Amino acid sequence: MRKLVNYFLRGLVVAAPVGLTLYVCWTVLRAIDGWLGLSIPGAGFVITLAVITLVGFLASNLVTRGVVAFLESSLNRLPFVRLLYSSTKDLLNAFVGEKRRFDRPVLVTYFPGSTAKALGFVTQDGLGRFGLDRYVAVYLPQSYNFAGTLMLFPTDQVTPVNAESSEVMAFIVSGGVAGPAVRRAVDRLDATGASASAPRSDLPTAPGT
Repeated sequence: MRKLVNYFLRGLVVAAPVGLTLYVCWTVLRAIDGWLGLSIPGAGFVITLAVITLVGFLASNLVTRGVVAFLESSLNRLPFVRLLYSSTKDLLNAFVGEKRRFDRPVLVTYFPGSTAKALGFVTQDGLGRFGLDRYVAVYLPQSYNFAGTLMLFPTDQVTPVNAESSEVMAFIVSGGVAGPAVRRAVDRLDATGASASAPRSDLPTAPGT
């Protein structure tokens, strides 16, 4: 009986992620087909990819770039539309755009001298406009959630992590279950005596420091 239970649990670990992934993909494909009114499964998804790729090509073309810029300028003039458009664009650019922001994983110390640390991503260096010259903006994603917290830390409480951004994000969102490379990177920091309380040369400092 114990072996049967172990086999069942092992099968559940393998089958559940596969089944959930297939179900979500199938639901998305059917939803896109329904929006476009197509009866062929997957045709809407293919058409959507083709249209998005075409838009990207037109946005990169010198001839049509002016039209895209004019459209963006028109949207930015509308009060409520501007907020939705700019927020969506900034969010997508942060992940997949040419100016990605979640590409600088760091280890932060909540309080000077504390041993409690958190993983996040530096999103802004210069905060002088807020009177915080020696601070950086760090986004801290939440585990098993799409939310997060933006916090401002002094540069001497921020330590860059030598790991891929995608692995760090997976490590945080999964609650520390995924991302073995991140654990190795953090272990290397501890083994070499690197501390978030020591200033780093690759992070901004105040003028004259």
